[in-house]
Amino acid sequence: MNMKSSKKIQKRSLPAKLLRIILTVFLVILLAVVCFFAFLSITEFKPKDHEDAAVSGEGPKELKAGEPLTVMGWNIGYGALGDNADFFMDGGTSVQTADRSRLDSNLAGILKEIRDVSPDLLLLQEVDRSSARSHNVNEYELIRNELTGCTASFANNFKVAFLPYPMPPIGKVDSGIASFTAFPVSDAERVQLPVLFKWPVSMVNLKRCLLVEHIPVAGSDRQLALINLHLEAYDDGEGKAAQTKMLEDILLEEQEKGNYVIAGGDFNQIFSSADTGRYPAQEGKWQAGEIDVSGINGDWQFLMDEDVPSCRSLDQPYAGADKEAFQYYLIDGFIVSGNIRVESAETADLGFICSDHNPVVLRLSLE
Repeated sequence: MNMKSSKKIQKRSLPAKLLRIILTVFLVILLAVVCFFAFLSITEFKPKDHEDAAVSGEGPKELKAGEPLTVMGWNIGYGALGDNADFFMDGGTSVQTADRSRLDSNLAGILKEIRDVSPDLLLLQEVDRSSARSHNVNEYELIRNELTGCTASFANNFKVAFLPYPMPPIGKVDSGIASFTAFPVSDAERVQLPVLFKWPVSMVNLKRCLLVEHIPVAGSDRQLALINLHLEAYDDGEGKAAQTKMLEDILLEEQEKGNYVIAGGDFNQIFSSADTGRYPAQEGKWQAGEIDVSGINGDWQFLMDEDVPSCRSLDQPYAGADKEAFQYYLIDGFIVSGNIRVESAETADLGFICSDHNPVVLRLSLE
């Protein structure tokens, strides 16, 4: 073989080797992607439409008609969305929004406010049990241990073994809604709300739900139906409408039974009866949907405190910023049946120090 033939063979072999390398790298990447999707599929949180919710403890009090009750609802932002935080989903840049020290500080402030209000019924949203974003602190157990002697219940609405989005990734999430009462609970149920996100997004997205509890009323065949909720936020409106319709159906079902009903939490929507004039929409900011209260049949009270916003935008940190630059929302509140006398409904202005939401407090009694 002459030198010219040898050079021709070498020239032909180099592209072949390069092609094999590229093909091997591609196959390795493809295999990794397939394995990762298989991992997400195997570990996907797949709740049933109706499941018993985890309940622990037993409240010592007896629920009686005519006696004053304090009800508190609060989205605690998993202890990591204080006034130092912005968040990428709301126009900010941060994914991990609190170090361990700031998380502990936020949780301490949240616990102090709960102690100060001392509610008979407490409905919390965005409560983490073991999540990378909150340094794997079991916030549910932390709060439950603080509220000694109460009935505590929990329902997951966000459970992902590893959320790869964005960069750096959110990672593991184990979170949900939690209810605490000073009274015994006869039953607690997790009710799955409609999920409109398609595969593969549905594998790593929230599976929103209602946490429905029944509390016996002394000297009566009625019960108090207590409904904790955190409705859809990031959709085009179809998800919000479907979830609101399911909530309405349950409200009407409880009303037909003659029960007292308190449904509260983070609606991610405003009641059409509320005046939002002091919180005008800002271009480019996330905007809440609206619940048309006239379309919900029955005798209901729709309660949101218009004087104090219940939530602020997370497009930038709140501390030290121009407060006029933020979008404010009325999205946390309560729907209460007509057989309950409401004395007051107030949002506590806490300056968004510990959470991007303020707590809403009701004073009421069962008629």
